[in-house]
Amino acid sequence: MVSFLCEFAGVKRKSYYAWLKAEDKRIERERRDEEDYQLLKKIYDESKKKIGGRQIKMHLENDYGVNMSLNKIFRLTRKFNIQSIIRRRNPYKNIAKATQEHKTCSNILKRKFVQEPGMVLLTDITYLYLENRTVVYLSCVKDGTTREIVAYHLSTSLEMQIVYKTLDHLMASLGGNVHPEALLHSDQGFHYTHPEYRKRVKELGFTQSMSRKGNCLDNAPMESFFGHFKDEVDATTCKTVAELRRKIEDYIEYYNSARYQWGLKKMTPEQYRGHLLAA
Repeated sequence: MVSFLCEFAGVKRKSYYAWLKAEDKRIERERRDEEDYQLLKKIYDESKKKIGGRQIKMHLENDYGVNMSLNKIFRLTRKFNIQSIIRRRNPYKNIAKATQEHKTCSNILKRKFVQEPGMVLLTDITYLYLENRTVVYLSCVKDGTTREIVAYHLSTSLEMQIVYKTLDHLMASLGGNVHPEALLHSDQGFHYTHPEYRKRVKELGFTQSMSRKGNCLDNAPMESFFGHFKDEVDATTCKTVAELRRKIEDYIEYYNSARYQWGLKKMTPEQYRGHLLAA
């Protein structure tokens, strides 16, 4: 009967008996998978379901001392249906366009984002919405090398003060110590081509650089941060600007000091800055 059923199923007798013999190993593997799944699920839930395989691996290694291969992590996430919430494309990218009076700069940076800490600073503005659909604007400056958010400002207005205040916060963060070759890179938006803004940037000791028109990849790390921020922080749950400001403060502190990044040797931005300075 065994021979007949094996032939009917297209399975060799030897393979069938090998499968029977390996039953204990299969049970043990299922037990280990269940244990590993519980740990993965814990990390996944703590991130509010907005974390991928590489982030899970870095949390396992740094927070739990567990070295698990990416292949195993991806196998378990498929097996137990752990799926991160995928970032949506921002439909509100164009904030304002430069006019003829607002002269642009060359793309001096040319996507060389990783140089020395404090040498490449990227800036941009993004839209956020409160619970009542009120629009607020977040302006940030990111260190292209360490990936730290070194300055930010939240405003309900798109007037020029949003970028002036951001510059003030940047200088306070740097303690006035501007890298002698520091670049401040942005898109060709209205704010960054404004004559007064360009004057202030120059006076503070920065060389201004701008992305090519319509090319978001020229400022990709800044775009990446806004994408992760919107994945992990739901501004529409906030009733007031003050409430959103607290969420932004908490997230940026987490992003700089607790969020491990694969491209930073699995360190946080703050750890990586310390690593570079020590080297």
